Amino acid sequence: MKREFREDIIADVKRDFERRVEARRPFETQWRLNMNFYMGNQFCTATPTGEIADVERDYYWQEHEVFNHISSLVETRQARLNTVRPSLTVRPFSNDDNDVKTAKNSTKILNSACDKLDVDALLTEGTMWSEICGTVFYFVGWDNKAGLKIDGDVYEGDVCASVVSPFEIYPDDIFVQNIADCRSLIRARSVDVGEIKRVYGKSVEPEHSDVIGMTVAAVGGGLAADSAINKLSVRGAENSAVVIERYTVPTDDKPDGELAVVANGVLLHYGPLPYVNGADGKRCIPFIKQVSLVIAGCFFGSSIIERSIPVQRAYNAVKNRKHEFMNRLSMGVMAVEDGSVDIDNLEQEGISPGKILVYRQGATPPRMVELGSVPSVFDAEEARLLNEFTKISGVSEVMRSSESVSSNISGVALQLLIEQDDTRLSLSAEYVRIAAREIARHIIRLYKQFGSDSRLSRIAGQNGQVELMRWSASDISSDDVVFAGDNELLSTPAMRQNMMLELYKMGLLTDENGRMTDAAKRRLMETLGYGGWDGDVGLSQVHITRAETENVKSVFAINEFDDHALHIDTHIKYLLTECPSGKKAEKLKAHIREHKQYAKTEDRELQQQQPVDQLPI
Repeated sequence: MKREFREDIIADVKRDFERRVEARRPFETQWRLNMNFYMGNQFCTATPTGEIADVERDYYWQEHEVFNHISSLVETRQARLNTVRPSLTVRPFSNDDNDVKTAKNSTKILNSACDKLDVDALLTEGTMWSEICGTVFYFVGWDNKAGLKIDGDVYEGDVCASVVSPFEIYPDDIFVQNIADCRSLIRARSVDVGEIKRVYGKSVEPEHSDVIGMTVAAVGGGLAADSAINKLSVRGAENSAVVIERYTVPTDDKPDGELAVVANGVLLHYGPLPYVNGADGKRCIPFIKQVSLVIAGCFFGSSIIERSIPVQRAYNAVKNRKHEFMNRLSMGVMAVEDGSVDIDNLEQEGISPGKILVYRQGATPPRMVELGSVPSVFDAEEARLLNEFTKISGVSEVMRSSESVSSNISGVALQLLIEQDDTRLSLSAEYVRIAAREIARHIIRLYKQFGSDSRLSRIAGQNGQVELMRWSASDISSDDVVFAGDNELLSTPAMRQNMMLELYKMGLLTDENGRMTDAAKRRLMETLGYGGWDGDVGLSQVHITRAETENVKSVFAINEFDDHALHIDTHIKYLLTECPSGKKAEKLKAHIREHKQYAKTEDRELQQQQPVDQLPI
């Protein structure tokens, strides 16, 4: 690469980054304000320059306590949203037997990868960011140093995923709705120069870079007391440089897109987009966006904290003014004639019990000013503001306080309250589900791109067994990941359990004799949450498991202890749903005929062993 071309790229990326920083500054100010209010630093405000400034007390006696309701609202919403963990499956490309089989294998590969990457923990961390700042991003890429070691420093590689805070993301246009609508996207973050050397193999001089950190501020407290409150602040990172990664989508001139990585005047990398992670084999920006609340026509989402800040400020003001009034009532306010008493002594010691108050002869004795009682308007305003929190956050007192409800509320009314809360949260929950689906699609597409060599994955098989499956990229024919169930907030475990019990009472889970099959019993117990309540496995389940193990093999053998009826049913089910036509299918059909022949022989022997009076007439 020519030097002039390299310098042009560096200058263009730097100029583009500075423009995007200015365009995104109002959003960053709001995020920092949200984080301060969440942590408890609620006596702060945003200045016209975009800085967060503390609001000090006007008088030493002024109450400046924080009564943080925002944190409990966010924690309640996050706890509810953390139950949203959708079940994902890979939809076959067609109805062909091979496509159906590879789709099932792809689902197993996906589940194994999600367990290895701990996608649940990623979604939990990401939901925390989206609830505070309104937006979070996930990066899904390929790590060449992951996986099993092949030879020397060569590894088979594996998918990697991480949570990216909104402070690191800069779109080309703030007023586009989705990442797919962006022509380019920049990720900028402060990285240690040693880590830059290890990853890119190039030396970069350290530069000044600002990172977000936490400090302690004494901006709260009551009368003659201060409170140490955590606050968000900007500090300088040591021995680091800002790494700017600009991802540009494919164009006619650059059909594979462009990735340029720059740090402190050094071009670390330049080339096409590395991942074929888009639909229909296209390359796209490797980030997934998740929002808490959508702002129409805006790239970044909104947080519930933004709506709650005015109410929280008003609530703090009401509580503090109320306490100041109570301080005056309890400590008293004294009227003293000028020069009648020793003012300094009176200020230092006050009027203690048994104190002898000496005043000038002929002067008016000091007296306490009548202040009345605390006005009822304080209590009314406090209750109104608490109700305002509930209205704007979508979190009722039933969810937020975790208190027992009044005995006057029926079970049906209580269930309606819970369903109303779930309805308000279902929109944010749907964005979590969409993010989980996109993460899964990126994982499958990366395995399809880089998993050319044979790989070994540990997967959870049926009946709680652990299986080892060897596969390669050719075993993945579809990357169409879809939801296997409804929104978890709209179909909670309690609702599913009640439905299963109702189905059982209606007799829909039993046969005409009122008996349940072992498979139905096992699924009912799993739905009720007692799938593994004991370690004992029924004999019939052992036979079914053995038959399922035989299905994936190419050699079939009869065991004298086999339950032939269960083996025949399991083999026929596999033959009709998964086993493709060919030599294996013919062998399996012959094996089924052997089972039937053995079953007839055993029935004949059993009849011969029965006494004469028990034989059928």
